[in-house]
Amino acid sequence: MTAAGAIVSGITSVFIGFVFAVYILLQKEVLCRQFKKLIQAFLPARAEAVFRVAALTERTFSKFLAGQCVEAVILGTMFFLVLTFCRLPYALLIGVLIAFTALIPVFGAFIGWFIGAFLMLMVNPLQALIFTVIFLILQQIEGNLIYPHVVGNSVGLPSIWVLAAVTLGGSMMGILGMLIFIPLCSVAYTLLKEKVNRNLERQAKREEEHEKADS
Repeated sequence: MTAAGAIVSGITSVFIGFVFAVYILLQKEVLCRQFKKLIQAFLPARAEAVFRVAALTERTFSKFLAGQCVEAVILGTMFFLVLTFCRLPYALLIGVLIAFTALIPVFGAFIGWFIGAFLMLMVNPLQALIFTVIFLILQQIEGNLIYPHVVGNSVGLPSIWVLAAVTLGGSMMGILGMLIFIPLCSVAYTLLKEKVNRNLERQAKREEEHEKADS
């Protein structure tokens, strides 16, 4: 009864969240106008900065989702080709499954591995072992080379900070943290870089003015 209640509660929460998201998308123009009026009414001095950060956040999240989808397709294709070459069963099924579960950053592919290994274990335990070895190799290639490069380039975040964002987000908020910390860190990284560049330009101008004054 406890497990059934948890499943029903989870399904209900997902359904309500989906409906709420649809309503937000349908009313996004109205919500955007209301948000702008609210900021201009209560924060007139900061309105331009708030709008700039909001636009940057929207672009970053959009690019992150696009990069995440590209990375998932690449990983699923890799598994399909390698499993087909090694003549292992369920190559197409496992490739598609891993492509979908890989939408969860870095660790999502392990869900696909578990299901694929279980299916092969029912047919041939040796094939399940071979698949596990192949998965570990491809996962290392994907996690350390492909994912930071593809997703990092899509959001403008260096590879080392992508890995740091995934690790920090996962430790703080689980799967949800893995999904949102990369674009959030990218926004913070962009704003910090702009601030640092402006400060350096101001310092350079001050030094030039001091040199001209001394001369």
